[in-house]
Amino acid sequence: MSQEMTQMEMARAGQISKEVKEAALAESISPELLRDRIAEGTAVVCKNRKHTHCRPLAVGKGLRTKVNANIGTSNDDKSIDKELEKARVAVAAGADALMDLSTGGPINEIRKAIIQETEACIGSVPLYQAAVDTVTEKKMPMVDMTVDDIFAGIIKHLDDGVDFITVHCGVTRSTVEKMDNEGRIMEVVSRGGSFTVEWMHHNKAENPLYEHFDRLLEIVKPYDAVLSLGDGFRPGCLADATDRAQIHELILLGELTQRAWDAGIQVMVEGPGHVPLNQIEANIQLQKRLCHGAPFYVLGPLVTDIAPGYDHITCAIGGTIAAAAGADFLCYVTPSEHLRLPTVEDVHEGVMASRIAAHAADIVKGVPGAIEKDIAMAHARKKLDWEGQYAQAMDPAKARRLRDESGVDEEHGACTMCGEFCAYKVMNERKA
Repeated sequence: MSQEMTQMEMARAGQISKEVKEAALAESISPELLRDRIAEGTAVVCKNRKHTHCRPLAVGKGLRTKVNANIGTSNDDKSIDKELEKARVAVAAGADALMDLSTGGPINEIRKAIIQETEACIGSVPLYQAAVDTVTEKKMPMVDMTVDDIFAGIIKHLDDGVDFITVHCGVTRSTVEKMDNEGRIMEVVSRGGSFTVEWMHHNKAENPLYEHFDRLLEIVKPYDAVLSLGDGFRPGCLADATDRAQIHELILLGELTQRAWDAGIQVMVEGPGHVPLNQIEANIQLQKRLCHGAPFYVLGPLVTDIAPGYDHITCAIGGTIAAAAGADFLCYVTPSEHLRLPTVEDVHEGVMASRIAAHAADIVKGVPGAIEKDIAMAHARKKLDWEGQYAQAMDPAKARRLRDESGVDEEHGACTMCGEFCAYKVMNERKA
């Protein structure tokens, strides 16, 4: 098996890599099935060749819906130790991937430390690197970063072992024009998207990641990293959902997906954002149609704009609908969204909320092993088997703690909601 071939090229040649074997085993599917989906582009295996201690992560059609946790510093909080603790907590809570979005402090050291901290799949947005380096090292405005600076940031992240990179290739001058002509309340809420729009405006030039897309492909290919085509025009409020700018960008991302596949490079496509409940399924169908079935990675979607402090819940509602309709990868939202950098506790809550959404959708999608967990929980509850219930619980530590804190009388075997009048207890005694 040639080391020069990418996962997609090997799959197209009928070969099954060790990464595909490992990922298929984790998914309880055959390696042949996963290989075929990688070959057609409807699934990816995320693993940078330089990320030697990473578990290969399969994302896509017919697979368990995955959950990503965003972590990373800002200029207001530059603590490496806090972000490493968030990484540990996110993975312990069941996150499949981590994205390092650091923009404050020693971001190179932070990224490398996060990559070393766990075996989880790691993503990043290399444009942040170019922007931060321009401001902190060159002492110049962000808009003065050069095209070479942008690509140097990509190389730096890939060289460190990042498994998938978000690149806002669909943020073009024509897309900006469509946004401006139609009008938006929130305009561009994607940080990388806003950097790109401002850079294009200041330099009176096209987005380098779109104009020089072939250069991007040449850089990515030796690492066999996954391109995550970013949604720079994702709606930042319900009123902006499914407008011209969003859909025009999606059309461009579909075209770029095909070009990446032609080069043997795996692709995910990113999606909204803030979307009304009744538009979510249509958004998924549009992406799958326009992007040829490529895996879809969504932020939320958030189904209302007025729940700050509870946006992990608005995210879980939208995420369930999106994943049940075919989205493959959910990016969590924490209770801190729109308010502050998340705490360790916020990270745990965000991961759990998105895991609930993902699992609920997997039951609908018939993912192997999903409904079986719920059936096992039902049997444990019927028997008042508390250890069995904890074993099936998504967050067994919290379930155990809540029961212990209730001061339950173990003689009854039930919880303090019903005690001796527990319906399970009554029905079990009927058959005794």
